[in-house]
Amino acid sequence: MKNNRQIIAIPREANRSKESNLKKHFPFRRNDIGKIIVFVGIIFSLISCGVRKSIKHIPEVNQYALEIPKVNKINDSTFSFNQNYLTKNKQQLWELYIKGNPLQLGYNNGALTQNLMQKQEEIFFSKVEGFVPSKFKQNILRWFMKWYNRKMYLNVREDYQAELYGLSHYSSDKYDFIAPKYLRSLYLHGAHDIGHAMQDLMVVGCTSLAVWNQNTEDGDLLIGRNFDFYVGDEFAKNKLVEFVEPEDGIPYMSVSWPGMIGVVSGMNKEGITVTINAGKSKIPLTAKTPISLVTREILQYAKNIDEAIVIARKRKVFVSESILVGSANDKNAVIIEVSPNNFGVYRVENTGRVFCTNHFQSDAYKNDKRNQKHIVESHSEYRYEKLQELLQENKKLNPEKMASVLRDKSGLKGEKIGYGNEKAINQLLAHHAVIFSPQKKLVWVSSNPYQLGEFVCYDLNKIFSKERLENGELATSNLNIPKDSFVDSEDYKNYEEYKKLSSQIEEAIDNKEKTLSEEFINHYQTLNPDFWLVYYQLGRYYFNKQDFSKAKIEFEKALSKEITTVPDRENVEEYLQKTLKKMK
Repeated sequence: MKNNRQIIAIPREANRSKESNLKKHFPFRRNDIGKIIVFVGIIFSLISCGVRKSIKHIPEVNQYALEIPKVNKINDSTFSFNQNYLTKNKQQLWELYIKGNPLQLGYNNGALTQNLMQKQEEIFFSKVEGFVPSKFKQNILRWFMKWYNRKMYLNVREDYQAELYGLSHYSSDKYDFIAPKYLRSLYLHGAHDIGHAMQDLMVVGCTSLAVWNQNTEDGDLLIGRNFDFYVGDEFAKNKLVEFVEPEDGIPYMSVSWPGMIGVVSGMNKEGITVTINAGKSKIPLTAKTPISLVTREILQYAKNIDEAIVIARKRKVFVSESILVGSANDKNAVIIEVSPNNFGVYRVENTGRVFCTNHFQSDAYKNDKRNQKHIVESHSEYRYEKLQELLQENKKLNPEKMASVLRDKSGLKGEKIGYGNEKAINQLLAHHAVIFSPQKKLVWVSSNPYQLGEFVCYDLNKIFSKERLENGELATSNLNIPKDSFVDSEDYKNYEEYKKLSSQIEEAIDNKEKTLSEEFINHYQTLNPDFWLVYYQLGRYYFNKQDFSKAKIEFEKALSKEITTVPDRENVEEYLQKTLKKMK
């Protein structure tokens, strides 16, 4: 899943360098986006059949017993209701434990996380509003989303609809003009899929791997993943580690954010793990099952790889996605590769390791032209090769070594490619990183910033047992993995300053009246000197100021660095050619 450059999928924070990246890569100018929104609005207003029924749909919940939660506030960061509770640990991770039938799960979740959930909703919709500022275009966009999502409820399990219905009672009234609360909750679970489908792009460029047998110290299965999902620093503050004990199915944990019942990274009590990485997609005509609800179903109902495959195969998805599934019972891991019109399973033989970036590897996609093009043009293959290199350096992994792999910021052969480069395993934008030890039922979850903070350990054997009730704690702190020393370095401070100053560069590019001092520019370059985007942005700045000799220098510097993708390089080369023509 890569590049937040879509209309409804979550855009990156406006005051960060990634916003510059968004504008640079988005295939249309903002005016073009407006025209497209108006166009599709007119078209779909003529074919509104089916929309009314989906808008009025309310899931059937009468079969579920319900006790309206009365939340007990213990302090500013601890809340409880019966055996359900929410607390914030010292690493600033929110920990949620809920149990019950589907409707009760939704109510318990919503009642305990209401303030957090409403804050996440506000962050999300403010990003959309900032990206599409016109009220008229926002109205068209809302209508289009209703039309596009008209069949989503038909492809979501009824028990998950009931859970979302309960959760939605605690959503904000502020956004009822967008859609009723239940529909908003449903739509938000497909936000990644929708954006991915609309622009054939990916919300993030995740990296995951599984190793076992000769590749781990004890021979046990070990899985690591980076979820490189960036909505801004505010969104990432409220990470939620969720422990769910459903009335039907297998207890499980997942890592995401308040308001999310789907799973992007998780493990169940049987030792089944799931993580998702997106691939290339054709654009479908309607939304179907959000991928995070497919992986949720796998966690809740699968005990082994074969059962996970059966579940994934029967669901109709509307984007292309790789699901890395690890299994304690099989002591193995596979990648399930799903798309609207194809299905494959990638297994390895006798190697004891499997890598997953953002391209498909199974025979089912061997001749897929989109996938082949993606391998050539994107940074997915580069990160795949980097994983191979890191595993050569680290012959037998343990959780600490896995953390160092996930935190690696260098290019191939240790090359300095700039902080924030999407070719790195650690792109310094991850929402979270997770390490799973399925046979031991241990999970390590990273804390802020990115995946650099302390990894907090959780033991599912204890959490889903009476021992949790006796000591009242979820984490097994003595097994925590220390924070990365990079957090305390000068390079890290410079990177954070680089992100802040990048917004000023972008403003100066957009506003020809705004001028940057040479002192500012020189300082900016020293903050992240190995990153190609630094020089590309300055080249654009000088180009717009018609200082073509300086623009030429900056574009040539950019081309001397490790540029993220083939389209990125072509874009820089095109700017350089335009600059040279202007200089004649």
